[in-house]
Amino acid sequence: MAGKQPGGRPLSPHLQVYKWGPHMAVSIFHRVSGDGLAIVGALMFLAWLGAIAAGPDAYAAFVACVWHDPDAGTVHKITNILGKIVLVGLTWAFFQHLFSGLRHLVLDTGAGYELKTNKLWSALVMIAAVVATAAVWLYILAEAVNG
Repeated sequence: MAGKQPGGRPLSPHLQVYKWGPHMAVSIFHRVSGDGLAIVGALMFLAWLGAIAAGPDAYAAFVACVWHDPDAGTVHKITNILGKIVLVGLTWAFFQHLFSGLRHLVLDTGAGYELKTNKLWSALVMIAAVVATAAVWLYILAEAVNG
């Protein structure tokens, strides 16, 4: 009969049944970073292409909003900070998605399914994404200061 549950049968497990671990976080971050790259990255790319197509003044305005403006007013200072936050976030999303994808590639070969190994690789994915993002932005900022 529809809607009638037999007595004594367990329901589907829910989040409170599982113990939270890095492998679960990496799975969620993989999806979030993929969506972020697809949506935010595509919008930034289209805005950049539109600015290029609109001419030198529009491109200069885009760069002033996102990166830097020597004659920045209050609004431009806020957009500079927000632009840099978005760019750092996109960089992190790229590396998170890349390293998580490489982890999945290894898992697809049948290796790394042991719980301890899976947790270790998951933690390394998150650490590597943060380290790679920091390295890229330290390089970018060093180049901006020196050149």
